[in-house]
Amino acid sequence: MTFDFIKAIVLGVVEGLTEFIPVSSTGHLLLLQQFFGFSDEDFGKSFTVLIQFGAILALLSIYAARLWTLFTGMFNDPQARRFIIGVLIAFLPAAVIGATAYKFIKEVLFNPWIVCCSLIVGGAVLLWVDRLDLKPRYHEATRFTLPMYFIIGVAQCLSMIPGVSRSGATIVAAMLLGADRRAAAEFSFWLAMPTMAGAFAYDLYKNHAQMSHSNALLVGVGFVVSFICAWFVVKTFLGYVSRHGFTLFVGWRFAVGVLGLIALALGL
Repeated sequence: MTFDFIKAIVLGVVEGLTEFIPVSSTGHLLLLQQFFGFSDEDFGKSFTVLIQFGAILALLSIYAARLWTLFTGMFNDPQARRFIIGVLIAFLPAAVIGATAYKFIKEVLFNPWIVCCSLIVGGAVLLWVDRLDLKPRYHEATRFTLPMYFIIGVAQCLSMIPGVSRSGATIVAAMLLGADRRAAAEFSFWLAMPTMAGAFAYDLYKNHAQMSHSNALLVGVGFVVSFICAWFVVKTFLGYVSRHGFTLFVGWRFAVGVLGLIALALGL
């Protein structure tokens, strides 16, 4: 039982720390399962779904005041209404592809070799974009054009490949389309809200029959740890990337991807 608590804490930490930064939380959880046996299946199929909900709540708690301002202003503020429409437009491609390709994604793409290669390739792309001499035209996520929101949403669909990273794909697309680092990173937060909530609801629907109360305490531990770690990341991420860029995350992606490929090649 003690080891189960350790696994629940580790999985919660990994989910919370990696969900909103460009390193792929899904990829990291799959590699934990592959190399250390830290599988969410040990606690039932609901475990990953529910600890992800902890990360979602952390984001929503930090943005609660701004969300309230947006929703109350959408009836008389054209700018607020336009931004909400923009977020929904960006969410639409992932909603359609995620629902139609769910089985293929889970059964084919959830593969440690794919994860490791995606971490490396995605890291190279992120480094390339971060080093480009871009001339940002947008310094507020709420000011992007509607076609820009849609293109970012299309790019987000690449993150259905584990190891790509949802935030990484949206940040890269936004920067290439003219957003500065902070605005690109912040829009990845805004887009995470409907995307993660939708994925949570869909996974909950798919796995509700396998849910059990037998491991409620372990699930609760993972949920709380995920919430705390995600809250810390959301509070610090924008300031960090504004000052330092994405080099730290690129280095981490390369290290995990290369070490993972070596371990797989050795049959570990």
